[in-house]
Amino acid sequence: MGKKSKRRHDDTELEMEESELTERIDGDLKKKNKKKKKRSHEDPEQKVSDDGEAKKKKKKKSKEEEEKANVEEKKKEERATVTIAIAGSIINNTQSLELATRLAGQIARASTIFRIDEIVVFDNKSSSEINNSSVTNPSDSNESGAPFLVRILKYLETPQYLRKTLFPKHNDLRFVGMLPPLDAPHHLRKHEWEQYREGVTLREKPINSEGTLVDVGLDKSVVVDQVLSPGVRVTVAMGADRDLDLVRQIVPPSKPREEAGMYWGYKVRYASHLSSVFKECPFEGGYDYLIGTSEHGLKISSSELKIPTFRHLLIAFGGLAGLEESVEEDNQYKGKNVREAFNIYLNTCPHQGSRTIRTEEAMFISLQYFQEPISRAMRGVEA
Repeated sequence: MGKKSKRRHDDTELEMEESELTERIDGDLKKKNKKKKKRSHEDPEQKVSDDGEAKKKKKKKSKEEEEKANVEEKKKEERATVTIAIAGSIINNTQSLELATRLAGQIARASTIFRIDEIVVFDNKSSSEINNSSVTNPSDSNESGAPFLVRILKYLETPQYLRKTLFPKHNDLRFVGMLPPLDAPHHLRKHEWEQYREGVTLREKPINSEGTLVDVGLDKSVVVDQVLSPGVRVTVAMGADRDLDLVRQIVPPSKPREEAGMYWGYKVRYASHLSSVFKECPFEGGYDYLIGTSEHGLKISSSELKIPTFRHLLIAFGGLAGLEESVEEDNQYKGKNVREAFNIYLNTCPHQGSRTIRTEEAMFISLQYFQEPISRAMRGVEA
């Protein structure tokens, strides 16, 4: 009987121990669950915070990527340009106004054939010596040939139906009628329809309409949606609809090239010195690759010439004594060698039979020589 009582006492202790253990385990579990619950209660805030940070980072990254993409897109949209710079002194070597006009016509033809974007005519004389009125006698050494050359080049680039309005009678233009036409894509005939046309604003006001009348070389003037002063040259988007009563829009002159890939003529600029050609560059960032041409330059075949990827290329042609004289007479290049003014100095016709190559001849030779190297460089721009 004593033994039985003892067993019961042990069983009671065991039951108590089990009960305590169960309570302890249950307590621990409850604590854990409470902590878990607390943690799970705190998690959404933590998650929101983490999500917010992630979104901020993602947004920042997205914005940076977007800006980078916009810069790249802008670069792609910006079309590479080719500029030529010519010494105005080449006119001074002509014996008459007629021959001077012919020379200017050759330069305009070469520039159009090879799709030149800009022609810069530079002088070798100081500002006080430059006569900006005109060259009535190109053989007169006291006169500067540059303004004459600028006037003829601008006249020839202008569509034929706009010349009378934009160019008043001038002695320099006496012989332009004998020059062959440039026949550039923007020199449209009356019967031709193109999505863009060059025009000039007129004094007459449109009937029952706001805007400006513009002569675009068709049977009837068109109305544009802007009020402009008369005598302003503009580029008009004509579209595909041939109804001349429709109101048209004026677009930047670069639009036909950017949108339709059409060559739309060259721009002409005057510079007082060779250094001014580079300083007064109209393009953002300036010319990024400069080429000088001379019989004293490097002899590299066209197939081996590598022109780096460029945005705005410039090719310079010297006057009667070459680019060497232009550098010597320019105070900005005092003490410098002509080669220091350019990225590369080339002889584009190394096996010449004549002792001299005239500038108008050198232009045709050189621009043909540069065709393939420029094409390769431009493909690099597009890549």
